[in-house]
Amino acid sequence: MPAYRYSAYDGSGKLRKGVVDAPSSVRAGEILAEKGLVAVDIVEGSPERARRGSPFSLSYHALFCRGLSSYLKRGVPLVEALKFLSRHSTDRKVASACLHLHEGVQGGKRLSAAMEETGVFREDLLRIVESGEKTSALPGVLEQASGLYTLQDRQRRKIRSALTYPLAMTFIGMGVVTFLLVYVVPVLSSLFTEMGQQLPLPTRILLGTASVFRKWGIVFLAAGALLFFILRKKGKRISLPFFRRIRENITLSLVMSHLKTLLSAGIPLVQALGMAASMDPRPERWIECARLVREGFRFDTALEKQGLFSEETVYIIRIGELGGDLPGAVAQIAEMNWEEARDGMEKAATLAEPLLVLVLGLAVGFVVIAILLPIFDLSSLAG
Repeated sequence: MPAYRYSAYDGSGKLRKGVVDAPSSVRAGEILAEKGLVAVDIVEGSPERARRGSPFSLSYHALFCRGLSSYLKRGVPLVEALKFLSRHSTDRKVASACLHLHEGVQGGKRLSAAMEETGVFREDLLRIVESGEKTSALPGVLEQASGLYTLQDRQRRKIRSALTYPLAMTFIGMGVVTFLLVYVVPVLSSLFTEMGQQLPLPTRILLGTASVFRKWGIVFLAAGALLFFILRKKGKRISLPFFRRIRENITLSLVMSHLKTLLSAGIPLVQALGMAASMDPRPERWIECARLVREGFRFDTALEKQGLFSEETVYIIRIGELGGDLPGAVAQIAEMNWEEARDGMEKAATLAEPLLVLVLGLAVGFVVIAILLPIFDLSSLAG
């Protein structure tokens, strides 16, 4: 009996991996469901099979899906399409992967199985391709997958772009203040000590801060970095409500975009929810939705029972289910949340620039004033 490697979420939202013996992948999914697991990926093969290569980025996934879909839509046989991609792809990584796929498919393997062997493709794409093979709709699902990965890559680039300037300003300002505290202030400190006069309050505060920073600065930085990594490892984040809302909009946009592609590829809703959950830092809410749907509830009811989604989201899903166009409703929610996230990021960037300039200006201005006040006092005494 064949062995199937699986990735699945349990009732607590924890990702579990293992091997199950079953006559088919469908039966393997049923066995996992009987155990209360929501399958994310089921691939035939032993766990000892070596995986080659490093995973492709989103842009590489989009490039591969778009190129292969284009050839298949023109009526080019799959084997020939893979050969053309391996020869004419402008990217060496994609060309190498396509050459391996060409050899595998030419040898009688299914495309999804050959892709799994390379180790460079995402598990969700493997399942999408497998669904397209079963429904004879491979060109269409590849085109949808290309759109999904292009959207996700574009969203990530926009997020990075929105954060670049504020982060750069923060690091530059911290660098300037650190330079003043570490190199400039100590020199002035010895000069002020030689004066033997009472220093102004701002100057005393500056000298005290510089002394503490020189002695304990490394300790504070190390403690902060350690706390950051501990919180990241535990999955906890510290942020203002405004930024939490932006992050939630981005997460919902990614999950819903992913879910739409999976549903359009013919993957059942329960399984699609399990696969899309990997896009969310809190996958347990989607796993709970999948459990409720498996028990017979409609998708909108499952979302409503969670109490974590807006009334608008639940309403759009309800209309889509009743109208027989759930993928379209999911796509609408994805677009709506991305627009809200984009507007929020633009507002944050607009507010961050003058705020950072103000904070950095006050910090540098305080240092300058603290340095100049004793000099002015000395000048007045000399006069």
